[in-house]
Amino acid sequence: MPLHPDLRGTGRCIVAIPAHNEEHSIGSLVAQCRMSTDEVWVVDDGSTDATAENATKSGARVLRHETNLGKGRAIRTALDAFLREESEYLLFLDGDGQHDPAVIPSFIKLARSSGAGIILGNRLYAPGNMPPIRQWTNYFMSWLISEMAGQEIADSQCGYRLLSRNFVRQFKPTTDHFELESEMLIQAGRFGSEILSVPIPVIYRGSSSHIKPLRDTLRFARMAWRYLGVKDAGKQR
Repeated sequence: MPLHPDLRGTGRCIVAIPAHNEEHSIGSLVAQCRMSTDEVWVVDDGSTDATAENATKSGARVLRHETNLGKGRAIRTALDAFLREESEYLLFLDGDGQHDPAVIPSFIKLARSSGAGIILGNRLYAPGNMPPIRQWTNYFMSWLISEMAGQEIADSQCGYRLLSRNFVRQFKPTTDHFELESEMLIQAGRFGSEILSVPIPVIYRGSSSHIKPLRDTLRFARMAWRYLGVKDAGKQR
């Protein structure tokens, strides 16, 4: 399948999609991603439906967890696999159809021109029909993570993000759940890796969040307290 013209040349990109019971959306999502990138991986996080089968039929490589371990662990599985490959970029997007694969070329183009460690999707430039409570939560969290990372981050809670190989080599995750995505940004800032953003459309389908408010807030608080208490946390080797 020929790649989008913006993606020709050096710097292969792998798209990784953490997915749990996404049989209805995963096939078309993989097919759309394959129009704009070299390879697509689906990290099937213990799905009990046809997620893995549909992903494979659409041309994805499936990395499977036998049981549901959560999004953070799915991300770590993709990171570990990426370090065994030679591609230059690893781009994450969610498996529920809320991230538009048509924007992939914009991520890669900015990564190539800037050399940034992380390129984040930014939904907050035009939040559209995102519920107000999610908007304000995202604004607050983006401010907090920006303070901890030492640089301005527009939409810290967006899972649509591209990582450079240089950043992935440095990243030392200490968490396994949703807070891992915030830890990634904090470490990037403290490494001196630039974090940039590209605007992405908001595709809100009204689906419920997988985040468990009390449990995941406590996990985030423990992670944040550790980084607030150690200014060079994340620089340990």
